[in-house]
Amino acid sequence: LTSHNIVPGLLGVILTMTLVMITSIALTREAERGTLEALLSTPVRPLEVMIGKTTPYIFVAAIQTLIVITVAYFLFEVPFQGPFLALAAGLTLFTFVNLILGFLISTVATSQMQAMQMTFFLFLPSILMSGFMFPFRAMPVWARTIGECLPITHFLRIVREVMLKGAGYGEIFSDLWPLGVILFVLASLGLLRYRKTLD
Repeated sequence: LTSHNIVPGLLGVILTMTLVMITSIALTREAERGTLEALLSTPVRPLEVMIGKTTPYIFVAAIQTLIVITVAYFLFEVPFQGPFLALAAGLTLFTFVNLILGFLISTVATSQMQAMQMTFFLFLPSILMSGFMFPFRAMPVWARTIGECLPITHFLRIVREVMLKGAGYGEIFSDLWPLGVILFVLASLGLLRYRKTLD
C-alpha cells in the first residue's frame, strides 16, 4: 500500500525539517545575542558546546518519533514487524546527524533568516533525492550519487526495512555505517567552523 511506504518515510522528513531548523535558528539567535561569545571566558571546549547545545532537542525528536509511529500503527495500520531496538539505533544516529547539521549551519549563517534559508536549501534535495517522493533506483545516476550522501536516504531505508520487512541489525548495517560516517564528517566540520568563529 502507498500509505505503508509513505507514512514511515514521513518520520525522516519531519525529523530532518524540524531538528535541523530549530537547532540552526536557535544557535544563530544565541550568536546574534552574544551568548556564544560569552563562552569564550569559560574553559568550555567546542565539543562540549556542541553536545550541550544539541542535547535538549533529542527529547523533541523522541516525542515526534513516538507520535508518528503511534499514528502510523493505529491510524494508518502500518505494520511494525522488526525489532524496535534496531530502529532506535538508526533513529539515534539520524537524530544526531540532523542536530550536528543544524549546529554546522549556525556556524556559517550570520542571521536567523539566513539559517532558515540554508535549512530549506538542504531540505529540498533531501525530499527529492532520498527516495521519499520517487523510487530511488529509477533516478539518474547523478541523483542517486547525491542521494547516497544524504542522511535521510539511509534512514528511510532503515525505517522501511525494520517496520515493513522485519529487518534486524544485520540487514540495516549497510545503512547504519554511512550515517556514522556522515555524523563524523559533519561533527568535524562543525568543530572546525566553531573554532574559526571563536577566532
